[in-house]
Amino acid sequence: MHRRFLLVLLSALAGLGTFSCNRQKPKTLNLLVWEGYADPSYIRGFEAKCGCTITATYMGSSDELVAKLRGGSAANYDVISPSSDVAGMIATAGLAAPLDLARVPSYAQLSPRLTGLPLVKSNGKTYGVPFVWGPNPLLYDTTAFPRAPEHWSELWEPKLKGKVSVWDDLSTIYMAAQVLGYDKPDPSALYNLSDDQLEQVKKKLLALKPNIRKMWASGGELTNLFQNHEVVIAMGWPLMTNQLRKVNFPIGETIPQENTTGWIDHLMITAASDNKDLAHDFLEYMIQARTQKALADVTGYTPANPSAAQFMSAEQKVSLHLDDMESYQRRIYFWQNVPRRARYNEIWNEVKAAQ
Repeated sequence: MHRRFLLVLLSALAGLGTFSCNRQKPKTLNLLVWEGYADPSYIRGFEAKCGCTITATYMGSSDELVAKLRGGSAANYDVISPSSDVAGMIATAGLAAPLDLARVPSYAQLSPRLTGLPLVKSNGKTYGVPFVWGPNPLLYDTTAFPRAPEHWSELWEPKLKGKVSVWDDLSTIYMAAQVLGYDKPDPSALYNLSDDQLEQVKKKLLALKPNIRKMWASGGELTNLFQNHEVVIAMGWPLMTNQLRKVNFPIGETIPQENTTGWIDHLMITAASDNKDLAHDFLEYMIQARTQKALADVTGYTPANPSAAQFMSAEQKVSLHLDDMESYQRRIYFWQNVPRRARYNEIWNEVKAAQ
């Protein structure tokens, strides 16, 4: 066991860059991030290099993250991983600290298509680094579906009563809006629905409720629902696909013909953090090519640093769409700021509360 741990540790250390950490006193770096972003397989190396301890709290939605930051607990966290729907607001609301990019040299290796977006930039300053991106795909049990479902509307089929799961998140509103065609001709309309459109979305989702076994809040929860054969189809993340494949569960993943929404996750340092130096080191570590490869191994998400591909097999490059990123990204409507987010949440809460 000791030899195995040493090999894991040495492998993780090999992914660290040349930055030096301040080891004058032991420190704890507190993360509030999406599930899968603090896996021991790659976090141990950073802890060993920097003489620190990393603790992670996993969030279930963008709204949960914002509520914690605005609810007086921002000082409890040093690094957060907001998605593209709230990252801009966090940057402009003073909830994140501007970055010293000279301390994050691997930033220059990141995809220009991602770093060129205005999401985490304000007043000439940069407040976050993109580090992974991906879709909200349709997951299905291949023993229940001989072929991949072609449309999101298949979730409403009567034969699936009590066998569907949806995410307890506004993404389910976006999906129902796609079924109603509100993304045509402009996909950004999903994030700017009118009151009448939101009412129609609510009716559509209420019609889905008999089919919903449970609304999942965490990746592990959906994974368990599939493994326990409680559900056979769901909107999910590639993380769950990866988890289920590792235990040989017959899981399929597809993007329906209507396309799907998706996200670009950023790492940001909270304005209230007392560990900003260590946090900068952590951001640099997380976007380095070797760490990005390790992150992809765990999550199945596509890395923001294309240099990670040099450490991957040809099969993994294809599975992560690094062989044709532009075509794949065209099938994903990346989350944007939702100006009327409070109204969207009202509609979603009404759907959840309905019997």
